[in-house]
Amino acid sequence: MDLPRICWVMLTHAVLLSVFSRPVTVTAGDIVHGDDSAPKKPGCENDFVLVKIQTWIDGIEDSEFVGVGARFGTTIVSKEKNANQTHLTLADPRDCCSRPKNKLAGDIVMVHRGNCKFTTKANVAQAAGASAVLIVNNQKELYKMVCDPDETDLNIHIPAVMLPQDAGASLEKMLMNSSSVSVQLYSPRRPLVDIAEVFLWLMAVGTILCASFWSAWSAREAAIEQDKLLKDASDELLNVKGGGASGVVNINTTSAVLFVLIASCFLVILYKLMSFWFVELLVVLFCIGGVEGLQTCLVALLSRWFKRTGESFIKIPFFGAVSYLTLAVSPFCIGFAVVWAVFRNASIAWIGQDILGIALIMTVLQIVHVPNLKVGTVLLSCAFLYDIFWVFVSKKLFKESVMIVVARGDRSGEDGIPMLLKIPRMFDPWGGYSIIGFGDILLPGLLIAFSLRYDWLAKKNLRAGYFLWEMLAYGLGLLITYLALNLMDGHGQPALLYIVPFTLGTFLSLGKKRGDLKILWTRGEPERVCTHMQLESSEDLNAEN
Repeated sequence: MDLPRICWVMLTHAVLLSVFSRPVTVTAGDIVHGDDSAPKKPGCENDFVLVKIQTWIDGIEDSEFVGVGARFGTTIVSKEKNANQTHLTLADPRDCCSRPKNKLAGDIVMVHRGNCKFTTKANVAQAAGASAVLIVNNQKELYKMVCDPDETDLNIHIPAVMLPQDAGASLEKMLMNSSSVSVQLYSPRRPLVDIAEVFLWLMAVGTILCASFWSAWSAREAAIEQDKLLKDASDELLNVKGGGASGVVNINTTSAVLFVLIASCFLVILYKLMSFWFVELLVVLFCIGGVEGLQTCLVALLSRWFKRTGESFIKIPFFGAVSYLTLAVSPFCIGFAVVWAVFRNASIAWIGQDILGIALIMTVLQIVHVPNLKVGTVLLSCAFLYDIFWVFVSKKLFKESVMIVVARGDRSGEDGIPMLLKIPRMFDPWGGYSIIGFGDILLPGLLIAFSLRYDWLAKKNLRAGYFLWEMLAYGLGLLITYLALNLMDGHGQPALLYIVPFTLGTFLSLGKKRGDLKILWTRGEPERVCTHMQLESSEDLNAEN
């Protein structure tokens, strides 16, 4: 393997170390504060829902903000047509801990958090005649407003909504600068399943499917080429063991463990250094990997029709021998990545990101191989623990889920890091994207690609092999991930928590049942009989006779 390709593989490994799950992102920020210590009780039993606050300034529609409904108070209507447009007033005093000095007859009152309980503010506003209360948080996040365990004064009949600090500042500025501000509160329901999740599932499964066939085809071509060389080789060459496909990197158990350890370090660096400029650096790295991936895929595809151009090489300093076909497609790949980087905030930029990401994943699965089931088990087991730790356990150490924060890019001022596939949620009134991290495709893909290489070398048909069952296991594991995501009310789920037991468990159990486990665990490929050696042995026996 030439130096540039080795460097690129190392870069790709660094880029793909972020193995994160799919959170649902809301414009207003995450909802924080666990309420396990404040269970539902009469008068305080609402479900927490996101609330849209649409504003009008002097009768002209203006900005829209997002808040979260309180555990107490009346429920908020779900349909926009049923929501009333109501005048907004700023409380005086601002904390609304005592009776307001201004009239609130039927108005929605905006108050500041602090100095008294949430329920006290709501009761005071209700007694003054307000139709709803908007409580502005003293932080940028949304906060779940619950009742204290010993509270009894919960006869609240107006809606209460928490707003993030920046939304409150914007509304207060509107009130100071305008003669009349009106708002409309409603909480549209999310669909149980969005069509985007179906397409994302097909995209992930399709990527692994194509990459596996590409990897298996290359391995079979390499095996056929090796057999030809052995058939025509001299006696000295017969004793040389073939090194496998050209340009392939085989992972061992040590590198599998190191991969996950380095991944943890890389994730912490992302978490600590996450900023606008750091995300810009990641975009550059993603573009470099995407260009190489897209170029490799296009060359492999076009070489079927332009074989002569693909086999003609020119020597370029540092890059070594480069085919004329590679030179021909490189400008297009570079231009594609540059256009995506420049316009990546456009509404359709996700298409370019997905094309670059899929090409990158397929190229890595073509270059990086799991040589046997032992290495695959170590790699996926470590990744399984890694995913659980950084999604769930990290909350205990960092007060928030490190992986989800990094995936969303909460501290970068952007929509998150680019190393993921995403599709806009088409029928979700809250918008956003359904996303999946590269690692949730790449790591299981390494094992699935290995299964197809083994099937082809062992000349197993689809049903008798392992690939079909591995693909079904992956698809089912990913499907259960999305089901769990919806059941958990959109909270990010570690996909490998569900995918690894399905894929690895299926492979191990089938291998044991069929008696192939020892070969799969150690050699990773069936024993091949050298026909040339058999022919020589037959000739020697005939000569003796």
